[in-house]
Amino acid sequence: MNQEHNIQTNLIDTTDCLEAVSVLRGWKNFLFVITILSLLLLQAAFWLVTTGAVKAPIETQDESLITADEKTEQTTNDAKQSSQEPNQPILLSSPQSKHTLPLPKDIEFEHLAWMIKFLNFVLILAAMLYCLAILFILKISIVGRLGGIKHICRALFLSLVFIVLLVPWQKVFCGVVAGAIFTPAELLDSCQAIKQSGVFDQIMHYLRFSVYWLIVTLLVILAQIRSGRWTRATLRRLEVI
Repeated sequence: MNQEHNIQTNLIDTTDCLEAVSVLRGWKNFLFVITILSLLLLQAAFWLVTTGAVKAPIETQDESLITADEKTEQTTNDAKQSSQEPNQPILLSSPQSKHTLPLPKDIEFEHLAWMIKFLNFVLILAAMLYCLAILFILKISIVGRLGGIKHICRALFLSLVFIVLLVPWQKVFCGVVAGAIFTPAELLDSCQAIKQSGVFDQIMHYLRFSVYWLIVTLLVILAQIRSGRWTRATLRRLEVI
């Protein structure tokens, strides 16, 4: 009789643990999607600024505006000088020259900077909650003896490394170590610096903003894969599948 009572109690405890784990799994998957989308949008912002597809701030456009004004003034003076000479024909610009001008850039850096700041906030918050969800799943698995502890432990460790590499440490330890998250000013300064720098600085630029991002993204994907293996191992142990 006592043995049957213990079996029934263990079954109830296991059912409660599975219900709690199912809720945590749903939030974990949702946070993983938010994290991946934020990382992809940050990388898209990097390539927009690097390729020059974004309007630079007004301060960085002063030199180009002055150059354009000087060219316009020089063209006007040349036209006046040519009009004063009676024997010289006045050369008119070809109407096709208007079609050779580049199209205006619709995206302004101020709007992109606001998006980068918002994505940084969402990314850090989602990454922390993602790691906490895996931690709670690990604790419930140990208490409820659900199995698959090896996989969920590896997922937790990978998520912790992901958060450590994600945090913008350059704001705390300037010049020592940097995180995968970058500020708009940092991105703009680096993109403007590589225009007049050598090959080594350009390689470091892409390592900092692109390769580093790839490593961090792979870490969170591996953590999600390990948590999926834990799910299959748990269901197999409970003979659900």
